Amino acid sequence: MPAQATTAVVALGKIGLPLAVQFADRGHRVIGVDVSERQVSLVNQGLEPFPGEAHLAEKLAEIVPAGRLRATTDYAEAISAASTVVIVVPLFVDEATGEPDFGWMDEATRSLAPHLQPGTLVSYETTLPVGTLRDRFVPMIEEISGLRESEDFFAAFSPERVLTGRVFEDLRKYPKLFGALSEEGAARTRAFYEDVLTFDARPDLARENGVWDLGSPEAAELAKLAETTYRDVNIALANEFALFAQDRGIDVYRVIEASNSQPFSHIHQPGIAVGGHCIPVYPRLYLSGDPAAETVRTARALNASVPARLVERAEELLGSLAGLRAVILGASYRSGVKETAFSGVFPVAAELRRRGAQVRVHDPLYTDEELERLDLGAWHVGEEADLLIVQTNHAMYRDLTAADAPGVRLLVDGRNITSVEAWAGTPRLVLGDGSASTHRGPQE
Repeated sequence: MPAQATTAVVALGKIGLPLAVQFADRGHRVIGVDVSERQVSLVNQGLEPFPGEAHLAEKLAEIVPAGRLRATTDYAEAISAASTVVIVVPLFVDEATGEPDFGWMDEATRSLAPHLQPGTLVSYETTLPVGTLRDRFVPMIEEISGLRESEDFFAAFSPERVLTGRVFEDLRKYPKLFGALSEEGAARTRAFYEDVLTFDARPDLARENGVWDLGSPEAAELAKLAETTYRDVNIALANEFALFAQDRGIDVYRVIEASNSQPFSHIHQPGIAVGGHCIPVYPRLYLSGDPAAETVRTARALNASVPARLVERAEELLGSLAGLRAVILGASYRSGVKETAFSGVFPVAAELRRRGAQVRVHDPLYTDEELERLDLGAWHVGEEADLLIVQTNHAMYRDLTAADAPGVRLLVDGRNITSVEAWAGTPRLVLGDGSASTHRGPQE
């Protein structure tokens, strides 16, 4: 790979921008293209457009003034100059049908195709249903560009496997998977990623950490869906155990710890909700290609049902929730990340409202105005409440006590982060812990 190779990154979001920075950091001249003029402007000023990504701000401040990264809204400017194009455009799922919504990705593909130069490598990193690269995007590029894959350009699928907030760390930690449509395409894909990535030693792996060729785009597409769907199914199993244990005076967390002391057991932790762009979404992408996968479908339905189940249990303990002041602790889908994609706050709030409660939300990462824009009225520590529900495992919630919510009649801990001592004297329901201060015994 030439020392000054030019790489285009399509979509400078929470994954795409760190990727662009990584490529530039490794010596490539990078042009990022994004439809957001604000995003482009901030990147060109060397400023991070969003908070929370470790090392992004300092890297931008270094590589942008050095001329190694710039951004544009013009596909022609970015794509025509590139020897490699990496696409990280969001793929959504239709809430009503559960089917993938390719709108943004189709638009990006149609926008880049006319400007593709012969010899270019096109790598899709957005998680896709199996067969999408070969059957959808390659024919689209060929029709618009007039170029032929494996002759005039090369296409590969190489899924991103990182978490926001620690992208640079994860790029080093995990093998870079890919699948191409030809031997030449595979060679070019391997050469590109070996040039732009470095890898930590992983003695736990059966083979050396690095760039792994899975032999086909379909295998790489399935690998990404499999690793994430596994987590959803595993969490569903943990939630099934938690709901069972909760009614029988059993602490499921002690059970899971004990079970996992045997090396063939890897049970995850239960939780009130499974959120984020990945775990609740990718099983649906898998199901779009394998609708007969009942295990996956059942697990997704089970995890989606937990918020309503816990609210229902709260109503059983308190009586009618109509008119009660219900507070959800945490809008983010996970601790320390300012992101509400598929967050459990929304189904919890919807179920509380359906039962007549007055809903307010607290999150240390969000201002009152930001919560209002999400249709989530703000609550502040020290204000009165009848019911508290821990939705996000923010560290500060470990230290809350009943004195922080005057009048509180019940705490529902959906993340198992509160303590008996801090809530002594207040009824406390912990998902999966039947030995907590409030539970229904088996006779009930």
